[in-house]
Amino acid sequence: MTETAVSANGSSQMSPSPIEARRSLRAVKRGTDVVVAVLGLIVLSPLLLAIAIGVKLSSRGPVFFRQLRIGAHDEPFYIVKFRTMRLNADELKGELAHMNVHARNGGDPRMFKILDDPRVTPFGRFLRRYFLDELPQLFNVLKGQMSLVGPRPLIPEEDEHVPEWARRRLRVRPGMTGIWQVHGHSHVEFEEMIRLDYAYVTNWSYGGDFKLILETIPLVIHGDGDGR
Repeated sequence: MTETAVSANGSSQMSPSPIEARRSLRAVKRGTDVVVAVLGLIVLSPLLLAIAIGVKLSSRGPVFFRQLRIGAHDEPFYIVKFRTMRLNADELKGELAHMNVHARNGGDPRMFKILDDPRVTPFGRFLRRYFLDELPQLFNVLKGQMSLVGPRPLIPEEDEHVPEWARRRLRVRPGMTGIWQVHGHSHVEFEEMIRLDYAYVTNWSYGGDFKLILETIPLVIHGDGDGR
């Protein structure tokens, strides 16, 4: 594992990590992503169909929710999830800004999270609790826009606040899971999330990816997602 040295002004003083330096490791990681994504979509197809029907029957609107995110090497892409909110959710965001838990008591408004969000449907709350709304991201993985494990995929409004020294987090594909999810998910503050993602890229290992996947499984089983 490499040593990270960050100076007072935030600049990095370290050599490339294995995932950055070796094309063979990137190929192995990509190959694993493709195999697991294909198998996952095949095995989970009955569940995906059941969820799609549930979303359609539980509220008015499309089955899937697409949102612009910033991917590897600053390439934008649309992340795909099962829709968990009412149709007019974006229109209500401004009205609910005062409920953003990250902005309370002089906090950091760069991330947006509402506990017991009134825009979330009852079925959507269930999907979020067990991370089921994120299963369609397997299509993003298959298309090469995401990886099974990686940094958090930020929306453009969040990405513009990432300091220059931390943009190294974009040298790999964003992940369905990662350090940020295992260590608190949406409860992690913006600056800490950036540091965790930076540490992931600079200290990457294949074994580390496997460990993060194993650590994600209990979160899914116990329902530790954003179901509140």
